[in-house]
Amino acid sequence: MLRVLFYFDPQKIPYTIPVTRSRNEKMKQEKIRNVAIIAHVDHGKTTLVDQLFKYSGMFRENQDVAERLMDSMDLERERGITITAKNGSYQYEDFSINIIDTPGHADFGGQVERVLQMADGALLLVDAQEGPMPQTYFVLKKALQNHLPVIVVINKIDKPAARCPWVLDQVFDLFVKLNAPDDVLDFPVVYASAKEGYAMADPDDSKEEGMGMQIISKMITEHIPAPTGSPEASLQLQVSTIDYSPYLGRLGIGKVVNGTIAINQPLAVARRDGSIKPVRISKIYRFESDGKVPIEKASVGEIVAVAGMEDVTVGVTFTDPDNPMPLPLIAIDPPTISMNFIPNDSPFAGKEGKFVTSRHIEERLSREVLSDVALHYEPLTDAVGYRVSGRGELHLSILIEKMRREDYEFQVTRPQVILKEENGKILEPFEALTIDVDERYQGVVIEKLGRLKGQMEEMNTGHGGMMRLVFKIPTRGLLGYRSEFMTDTKGLGMMSYVFAEYGPYAGEIKNRVNGVLLVKDPCTAVAYALFNLQERGTLFIHPGAPLYVGQIIGENSRVGDMVVNPGKGKKLTNMRASGSDEAVILTPPRVLTLEDCIAYINDDELVEVTPKSIRLRKKGDVRIRG
Repeated sequence: MLRVLFYFDPQKIPYTIPVTRSRNEKMKQEKIRNVAIIAHVDHGKTTLVDQLFKYSGMFRENQDVAERLMDSMDLERERGITITAKNGSYQYEDFSINIIDTPGHADFGGQVERVLQMADGALLLVDAQEGPMPQTYFVLKKALQNHLPVIVVINKIDKPAARCPWVLDQVFDLFVKLNAPDDVLDFPVVYASAKEGYAMADPDDSKEEGMGMQIISKMITEHIPAPTGSPEASLQLQVSTIDYSPYLGRLGIGKVVNGTIAINQPLAVARRDGSIKPVRISKIYRFESDGKVPIEKASVGEIVAVAGMEDVTVGVTFTDPDNPMPLPLIAIDPPTISMNFIPNDSPFAGKEGKFVTSRHIEERLSREVLSDVALHYEPLTDAVGYRVSGRGELHLSILIEKMRREDYEFQVTRPQVILKEENGKILEPFEALTIDVDERYQGVVIEKLGRLKGQMEEMNTGHGGMMRLVFKIPTRGLLGYRSEFMTDTKGLGMMSYVFAEYGPYAGEIKNRVNGVLLVKDPCTAVAYALFNLQERGTLFIHPGAPLYVGQIIGENSRVGDMVVNPGKGKKLTNMRASGSDEAVILTPPRVLTLEDCIAYINDDELVEVTPKSIRLRKKGDVRIRG
């Protein structure tokens, strides 16, 4: 208890007034707002966060501030998507607003699930032209399961094809479909253009009448409640995400649900296996803008990062050692896709990577699962390597790309869906697929999705000759379909999907019909040979590329594999013939990205991944004759 001294009469007789620490903490707690920003991919979450920070006055007018400030990873900036959830904070009037920027892609939905544990409310962003999309359904469902009040932000109202009334109706229907309670159905709405930096209560207002981003901050303080909990109770702080500092090691990020936490305070940690062990925290950080500042202690409602526990993992609870009260473990939807990560055994093994052994791969995977609870791995029983399971192709390809940038060299197999057996029946994962496509191309899309076992559930006429098609399709059917879809729709279509449910096995689905072009002998690709091979199929390589036996250099134009010699040069003579010595003209090769390679290969093929190269090859020690 604190005691404050006052002097009040001419004789200066002192008296004391008791002021409890809990009252001060409670006053501070009332001025905290913890908000998660949730949306479908590319609906403007990170851009909105940039504008909220900008209009809070935390930056100088002449300060150079990077776009998409919260997307700190190189991969996030390159791809224009948020991969990992981020925490930030800004001041609005006398309120401290903690922002949790979440990924929008379905493959990273596991992060959305756990960071919502830190939020007391949510901003749901919806594109003013596209309306609710599959991931909108997923993130809103998770927010409602956590009983979070929701503010709807209809974003990108500056689009020429924006249709705000229609989008609002669709959002309301989505709330009803998810059985939202009556008080949540009366959600507040704000209309914004995060890119242009303005927001308004009515979409018919002019841009000049917009209030910047202040109206959104004002709605957060009015409609999102302060965090609950008591500073006097036993400490409860559950780690929702993991960060890393080169100086302090692993940092656990979470919200103080009850009690207070201070540096060097004796604590206990309740681990995921149920054990409780003593631990001591050496540093505590709170968030300011997109950075962290050290503090001595934190109380109820504050989102902080703590250092001092080297093996901290998602889901553990820091609590009072004398009265441990661990929070329930965070439930995570199971993975649906798996791939094998195996050491590289190609003829070029070890030439380009630093970490090449099975032990190196296992150490890296063990670090990854500490921060990504949606990822699992286990040793292979019939070979050297590991079976890695995740939420989708992108989830696993991001991990592969991160590893190759860290100088790892290895091989991966074709993705396989994870099947389940219930009551003697085989079940497989199904996706809810939404496609927006020009009506000119809907026929070919419907035909191909039918071959991939897709079942159409909805067909709606959209804006400007666009059609919206909704399918239920096995996850297997979507493996590798995106590039084919973009070709069929001339790049004018949009597809997105989210895990729907497990259903009865849909039967065999053919992946790739055409065979491949295989290298016969070790060689270096020659332009003359590639020129002659162009008629046989589509090439994946440039002249001068070093090649080995069994490497895949292109796609055959027919069914079945073809053995070729891309190193065969033109026979030279001492005679010149008119018209026969012109320079060869090569069609530019089809350059495959990592995701393209993973989706392209069949079960008997591998993707060789190194820091410098991505190659396709047949499995095993291939010896080709003839």
